[in-house]
Amino acid sequence: MIEAEGLYYCYEKNGDYVLNDLNFKIDRGEFVFIIGASGAGKSTLFKLIIREIVPVKGTLKVFGHDLARMPRYRVPYLRRNIGMVFQDFRLLEDRTAFDNIAFAMQVTGASSREIRRRVPYVLELVGLPDKANAKVCDLSGGEQQRIGLARAIINRPAMIIADEPTGNLDPENSYEIMNILRSFNIRGTTVLVATHNHEMVKLLKKRVILLDKGRLAADEAKGVSAGAL
Repeated sequence: MIEAEGLYYCYEKNGDYVLNDLNFKIDRGEFVFIIGASGAGKSTLFKLIIREIVPVKGTLKVFGHDLARMPRYRVPYLRRNIGMVFQDFRLLEDRTAFDNIAFAMQVTGASSREIRRRVPYVLELVGLPDKANAKVCDLSGGEQQRIGLARAIINRPAMIIADEPTGNLDPENSYEIMNILRSFNIRGTTVLVATHNHEMVKLLKKRVILLDKGRLAADEAKGVSAGAL
């Protein structure tokens, strides 16, 4: 699903590399934590995966496509297969939960009938079946993040990328969000989570890729040692 080979990236010409000679492969259906200190390159890696930016050296393949060689017109089709979840939610606060989720379907050309059928279903999946008509600004942080999750999965993506999805949440809500992500993974969706929540990483015992100053410092199949954290 994702394959990086000799992957490099820097934001400024002749600047320091933010990602430095990364080599890894993520298979379909995996759940992978991407961890590391601030500035380690986690968000940059996600930007590369959704082709917001392109490698300066090396190869990054997603769904079998070399992103450096992907024509610009193909990028929207790539992103339709990737659901994004953000730390700051990025919701339309003056709109309802239903509207926020429906918007992700509208941009793909879904019919009104399909939207009316699908949105209540995903609200049920994230545990908010009674919040369809609630304005986002009236929801708690945990509820807003669940709406963000529902929006990410509404178009049945093959992959979910979550960038610090529990960074603004308390421990109870953090666990619930991770549990929802795990349930999607059980259904076959590939899940990538960038996080500083080391307790959650230890608890779930999923594969961990540790970045250190842009380099691959560890790649552990079943969690990571306390020393590495």
